[in-house]
Amino acid sequence: MTNRRKAKTPPGPDGLPVVGSLHEFARDQFEFERRMHREYGDVVRWKIPNGWIYHLADPDHIEHVLVRNNQNYVKGEAFQEALGPVTGNGILNSEGEFWRRQRHLVEPAFHPERISTYAEMMVDVTEGQTARWRDDEVRDVHSEMTALTLEIVGRSLFGLDLSDESERVGDALEVVMDASEFSLADLLPKEVPTPGRRRLENAVETLDRVVARIIRERKRNPTDDDVVSMLLSARDEEGEGMSDRQVRDEVMTLLLAGHETTALALTFTFFVLAQNPGVEEKLLAELDDVLGGDRPTMADLNDLTYLEQVVQESMRLYPPVPGIVREPVEDDYVGDYRIPAGVTVSMSQYHVHRDPRWYDDPMAFRPERWTDGFRESIPRLAYFPFAAGPRRCIGDRFAMLEARLVLATILQEFHLELVSSPALDLQPSITARPQNPVQMKIHEREGTQWDVSETEVEIS
Repeated sequence: MTNRRKAKTPPGPDGLPVVGSLHEFARDQFEFERRMHREYGDVVRWKIPNGWIYHLADPDHIEHVLVRNNQNYVKGEAFQEALGPVTGNGILNSEGEFWRRQRHLVEPAFHPERISTYAEMMVDVTEGQTARWRDDEVRDVHSEMTALTLEIVGRSLFGLDLSDESERVGDALEVVMDASEFSLADLLPKEVPTPGRRRLENAVETLDRVVARIIRERKRNPTDDDVVSMLLSARDEEGEGMSDRQVRDEVMTLLLAGHETTALALTFTFFVLAQNPGVEEKLLAELDDVLGGDRPTMADLNDLTYLEQVVQESMRLYPPVPGIVREPVEDDYVGDYRIPAGVTVSMSQYHVHRDPRWYDDPMAFRPERWTDGFRESIPRLAYFPFAAGPRRCIGDRFAMLEARLVLATILQEFHLELVSSPALDLQPSITARPQNPVQMKIHEREGTQWDVSETEVEIS
């Protein structure tokens, strides 16, 4: 327990007048955060134009914020500014009793028994998508996975085919993610109509039209097994339902969060498998042993232990959401330091997941490390791709089910050869997206022998 009388202000860089260290952060967020912790330790403070960032890198400190003292922390102004214009007051953004009410109303859609009913559809959609692939053609895997996961979300959660909306949603989402990154234009008053702000308004209008179509269809034809019908009919303990605006906010949240992060997880997994043929060969052997060429099912997943380890290790090296922010309502104390109310507290999965204190040879892609004993040997929040505590991602089971089934379906039929850069140039914002296309050549597996040497490629 910290002696509050002796609690200190965390160390950190002096920065420049007015902008503080924001210019360094904006130039290369990952490298800046890595350098801050190397130079100053697990709790670092640095200046931005309108306040302070307190960055935490110790899993125990992060657990304090997200779990043990979570009631003292809200998403905060920085998060609201990034996503509020898009997702409104959905469960990603809302707080307090209202958030608890909304979470309670949305949770039934992600109950394990309901999620299990989506498994066959996920495989159907994946087979439909890959039926268009041709041997030796080159495709942007991130675009492919974005289209695939959007169709899965559309069919599973909304009961609709959204394949015709894929390009529009993808383009709009890219604008939303770009807008969440810092630019000098952000220092201008909010009423100034900069080009970036106009692009964001147009993107939100595009997404609103998609969401309005979804809600309109479900109002006309409600079902017993789609989330929108559930939201429209849901009642709280007082018998109150959701307003039209609140239904819009929740559907928008599920539309965006429900496919973006899984698309990234799949993209990153194909990327690392392409550079680690020994891992891919071991995974193929498991798929052949368990599935024998058959379609994967929900029942098969318990036996596909190496497949789960591959996904876990991919999300360790490349967590789709690279960082989390919170804001303390009242002063708090972490380690030897005081965290004042109202500052932004930042915690990075990207850095904690690559910390050599918890991971031997952390830049190596080694799924085998994920044994039960290893998981118990590291701090609880040395691995937190879905966050933690009461605000842990509501769709974590859905995402893990989808990722494993999609990988098992595709990898039995195809080998994906990386033909673009062997290093990912990530664009960190709300999610970490590749700045350039991840180009991969499609190879049909039937009758083909692959070079499966045990070469490991160090991750960048």
